[in-house]
Amino acid sequence: MVKTIQIGLVGNPNSGKSSLFNVLTGLNQKVGNFPGVTVDKKTGECAISPALTASIIDLPGTYSLYPRREDEWVAYRVLMQQDKQVHPEMVVLIADASNLKRNLLFASQIIDLKIPVVIGLTMMDIARKKDIHIDVAALERELGVPVIPINPRRNKGVPALKKAIEQTAQHLYKTPARDFINNGALANDAVTDIKKLLPDLSDYRAIHYLINHESFSLDNTTQQKIESIEQAHNFNHTKTQAEEILQRYQRIGGILKQTVSEPSPLEKSLFTEKLDNLLLHRRWGYLILLAVLFLLFQCVFWLAEYPMNFIDWGFSTLSGWFSSILPTTWWSDLFVNGLLAGLGGILVFIPQIMILFGLITILEDTGYMARISFLTDKLMRKVGLNGKSVMPMISGFACAVPAVMSARNIENKKERLLTILITPLMSCSARLPVYTILIGLVIPKKMFFGFLGLQGLVMMGLYLLGLVMALVVSYVAKWFIKIQEKSFFILELPVYRSPRWKNVVVTMISKAKIFVVDAGRVIIVISLILWALSTYGPKDKMHAVEDHYEQLVKANPADEAELNRQKNTELLANSYAGILGKSIEPAIQPLGFDWKIGIALITSFAAREVFVGTMATLYSVEESDDDQSTLMQKMQSATRPDGTKVYTLASGLSLMVFYVFAMQCMSTLAIVKRETRSWKWPLIQLVYMTGLAYIMSLLVFQLFK
Repeated sequence: MVKTIQIGLVGNPNSGKSSLFNVLTGLNQKVGNFPGVTVDKKTGECAISPALTASIIDLPGTYSLYPRREDEWVAYRVLMQQDKQVHPEMVVLIADASNLKRNLLFASQIIDLKIPVVIGLTMMDIARKKDIHIDVAALERELGVPVIPINPRRNKGVPALKKAIEQTAQHLYKTPARDFINNGALANDAVTDIKKLLPDLSDYRAIHYLINHESFSLDNTTQQKIESIEQAHNFNHTKTQAEEILQRYQRIGGILKQTVSEPSPLEKSLFTEKLDNLLLHRRWGYLILLAVLFLLFQCVFWLAEYPMNFIDWGFSTLSGWFSSILPTTWWSDLFVNGLLAGLGGILVFIPQIMILFGLITILEDTGYMARISFLTDKLMRKVGLNGKSVMPMISGFACAVPAVMSARNIENKKERLLTILITPLMSCSARLPVYTILIGLVIPKKMFFGFLGLQGLVMMGLYLLGLVMALVVSYVAKWFIKIQEKSFFILELPVYRSPRWKNVVVTMISKAKIFVVDAGRVIIVISLILWALSTYGPKDKMHAVEDHYEQLVKANPADEAELNRQKNTELLANSYAGILGKSIEPAIQPLGFDWKIGIALITSFAAREVFVGTMATLYSVEESDDDQSTLMQKMQSATRPDGTKVYTLASGLSLMVFYVFAMQCMSTLAIVKRETRSWKWPLIQLVYMTGLAYIMSLLVFQLFK
């Protein structure tokens, strides 16, 4: 009979924990959230032996059992057996051999919790390069738990690790009876009273009940009794913690003297240190960073263009095929133009999401991501963010959906929320078709100095406008978001390594799955609503249009195709979406917009690039590349009732600025709701961005008209 156990995978950040998790579980992974917090809950199944399987939980990286960040609290509650869903029977702790002193602090704390522990010793190759030699057998003897050297990237040591896990599960390795330090001496009387109240606790676990019991799931009576014990013995949290850390490092120092030989501090610097002298240089570092981000930004466009076009073509072909074989009824229209179109709108984003997260994972694996955060932290802090905010913001230039998802790496709640709120201000690729057609309409083809085009400069200005406004909004919003959580930017610069390609692929697949399953459901629902609004309208008006064009077709059969396009335009104008567009026309007239632009603003809420398709329909032009020039000509010749042009320099710039700032992407709202676990923040985002878009567009139109 096969036995199944639950294993918690823990370790310091950048210790190789995630690499081992991917090796052990492969593609057999699930990604969710821990209850109550938006921290990734990665679980996977692993066959340890023919008689033993394990459900492995990859807990967030943490430096010690004194949590400060949200993700550290998640790992802490699991280890303190305060999580209702996760109860690991064993812990596999990953320790960096090249930085053993710091890693053994966390290891010693886990050992004193009296949980069965297996230590996986990673980075042995880096330790050897630093001329650090570890007597693994002696280290195992001193710690009293199995210590297995492993290299997850090359799949070395994993069979030995599985064997140690199996033997520990069979109780062949016993939990050390003696504490790593004298925990009882830290608060002897208080610890004794806690153990009388809760007899199953170890001395060290009892200390944590004294320090953090308010954050534990205990009944009111137990909470009051622990509080009484604290007061009776005048228990001092800070002093106890300081004494504990001091004792642990004293013991760790003694162990390292017996088990580790290290070179003189005067050794020559490693390749990593030499490379950092260039990449973290006060001037060259920023230039290299800009070059790397430029390449990242361009690669998302270059690499995603072909699969996105293929998906778009596939759904267009599929829609055409279904339209030709299905009867002309309301349900076939709903299926083709509602459900199928909505599904296409979801899947077309997948190449960008996979490529973006793949490239970000490569930057993380190589160690450069930490350098980006380090370089930008000073600027970000001035506006209420920190260095980890820069990657979601840069990612937002490709697509706000994966960018918002990547903000999970920011531990501080306030800084993470600010990053989520401003990321949609980055001009994503969906805005590009809007910018392109409007710049072509209202910006002349002028050249400066023979190589700088005015149209290109305007395009770059739109992107910079969104970036600058994002920093301004963050600076203002930080005074209104009353989340009192001290910001700690603790950053370890890992060594440079080649990316682990299997890890890159696993990450790309998992992120795409999260987007399709979670955000996709909301997108489909709203797509169906938009289809209904654009398809139906008051019966008398819609029938009048149908009857009118039926007579025109009978009278002019040769013009049937053109008349049908005009009929569709009038049907849209008289639909509920069209009525809504005309109803908001008085509000958008001060911006230089007419009712047709109003309809485009409404329909492009599904996706910003829908603006061009809506314009094509409204101006009776087919949505094909060959008709692009015709669309621009129609838009250029469009006039208002008084004979003035609709698209002037003022109205064109006003519309571009509106699209820079407006929140017109239901996928982003859906993902913000998912990440914040509330409709409050996406609604605030929708209101402030719409208000900002309106005010800035009004200023631009009044300035240039």
